[in-house]
Amino acid sequence: MKKASKFEKIAARCWNLLNEGKPFTPIFVIGTMLLYHSMDIGQGEHIKPLLLGLLLVLPLFVMYYRYDYPLFLRNYLWIPYIVFLLVWPFTDVKLLLLAVGLYFFFTVFFWGTLYYHLRIGTTWWNFTRFWKLVLKNSDSTSGNAQEQLPKFLLLLSLWQYSYEQISMDWKMISYEVLGLYYAFVFLFSFILHKYLFDWKPKVIPTYTNNVEEPKRALNEKVIVIVIDGMRKDRFEQAEAPFLKALRKNGTEFKQMETVYPARTVVCFTSMFTGTYPFEHGIQSNMVWKLGIKVESIFDSLRKVGKKGRLLGIAHLVDSFGADVETVTAVMKNDVADRNIIERAKFIMKEQDPDLLIIQLIATDQTGHSRGVFYDEYAQKIAEADALIQEYVEWLEKEGKLQNATFIICSDHGQSDGIGGHGHLDEGERYVPFFMYGPTIESGKQVEEKHSLVSLAPTIAYLLGAPYPSHSRGPVLIEAIRKKGNHEKAESNRISTGA
Repeated sequence: MKKASKFEKIAARCWNLLNEGKPFTPIFVIGTMLLYHSMDIGQGEHIKPLLLGLLLVLPLFVMYYRYDYPLFLRNYLWIPYIVFLLVWPFTDVKLLLLAVGLYFFFTVFFWGTLYYHLRIGTTWWNFTRFWKLVLKNSDSTSGNAQEQLPKFLLLLSLWQYSYEQISMDWKMISYEVLGLYYAFVFLFSFILHKYLFDWKPKVIPTYTNNVEEPKRALNEKVIVIVIDGMRKDRFEQAEAPFLKALRKNGTEFKQMETVYPARTVVCFTSMFTGTYPFEHGIQSNMVWKLGIKVESIFDSLRKVGKKGRLLGIAHLVDSFGADVETVTAVMKNDVADRNIIERAKFIMKEQDPDLLIIQLIATDQTGHSRGVFYDEYAQKIAEADALIQEYVEWLEKEGKLQNATFIICSDHGQSDGIGGHGHLDEGERYVPFFMYGPTIESGKQVEEKHSLVSLAPTIAYLLGAPYPSHSRGPVLIEAIRKKGNHEKAESNRISTGA
């Protein structure tokens, strides 16, 4: 399978400037204003008021970058715009219509149709569904119409008003009123986010200490398969007999919580360092500074002479660098997971790592391009199930399953709309998570709430490695068989008959 090229890695980072809501808003507003005034810019006298108008509206850009109004808070975004209209009864209808048209062209046709067709082979008719997904989407990305519309309508209106006033006479602007307006927007945003934005998961305050670091390995191998973006309730509805059999004969954690923000790169980084964004440094998919600030599970394994590999998309290089075996994300979605599994076979055969982490991406990509409440999404989960069964059968044939533990999970769920995830809307917070192997309890369900930050220390415990330096998650000791019971588990060894 083709690896992600250097160009693809750079392109993926650039695309996040348009995908993530925070950088998209200023890029879109500035681009729209330049296009609207493209005929005037050639005349020198228009450039100065345009730039001065941008300086006047800059505080609002900063506030909307700092406060993104996630989930239901986006409903409050119309209040600053209404106040603007009351204070300055100004509307440039042509500018606002241009902005709305450009926005829906970008999201529905360029992104939802052209981009997904060229990248993953989505139908040319995807716009007939994608516009509905954009209107429903709740995640703070560029595809969240209910958040982006009031933001850019206000920014454009205030900028255009300032431009026109400066063009006539800059003294006509009441800077005191403008200052009071900014103070209102700031206090309004601060109060809303302080008192209503209260659904983030609690941070574990201490480092991993619920069980001593292992003196020897319990397993020879650990294989983690992350079905990216697999929503928990949709997994239950999907035809996935093999995975559900593994779960039945292993240990399931019924309340496994993802981290905040629930972005893929953030989640993977937290899963395999054992800590949170404030500590490992990866705050979103838009990674401004490459690399993590703490040790990863790969660093822990190197300390005891063992090797771990992560097979995933180019984004993950931003966190884990050379520990990632990249796969290209530019391929038809119908063959994406198949190609990843074939590459996983090659890595296991050629490199024989002690830890192999595999990211399956087709489910997530289907949720983003086609929505999570359609048959295509459940079908991709069913396809992942069949491919994982095939991989397990291959591993058994190759003799790679002796004393191995499987961990099956998702990094985050997906909400309605364009499969959004980040601020933990319904369907995002809790993910499927279960473990299976000869050292894992059979037929057990753990009801207590746990966090994905427990994955790294649990892997370290199973493979006899020290916990990563800033690991906070407790080892998932509830899943591990007591001493003396391992021999009894041999009859329950991973096999195609699980």
